[in-house]
Amino acid sequence: MTYTASHRYCRIAPRKVRLVVDMIRGMDVARAMSTLDFSPRRGAVFVKVVLKSAIANAEERDADVGSLFIKETKVDEGPTIKRFQPKDRGRSHAIKKRTSHIHVTVAERKA
Repeated sequence: MTYTASHRYCRIAPRKVRLVVDMIRGMDVARAMSTLDFSPRRGAVFVKVVLKSAIANAEERDADVGSLFIKETKVDEGPTIKRFQPKDRGRSHAIKKRTSHIHVTVAERKA
């Protein structure tokens, strides 16, 4: 049985979150939480929130939390918010504020 959680329209670039997500893929839940606690990257905070939600979804359906592991993690690109920065001589430069959709799936490890 698998349990999923996601955070959509997260205001961080997908490229930055993928570094964190690749680091914890396949780990058991306790080790992944510990790794995210000590990670200096900003994306670790967002991934930790999604992982906690996936664990809560598993608990709600009476899963054994001690045997959970991260089965699948995925970061998709969300819509890009476009802004403009004024520059000299009447010009403007585009600023792209990227968003991402973070998905985490946990499953029970068979004993």
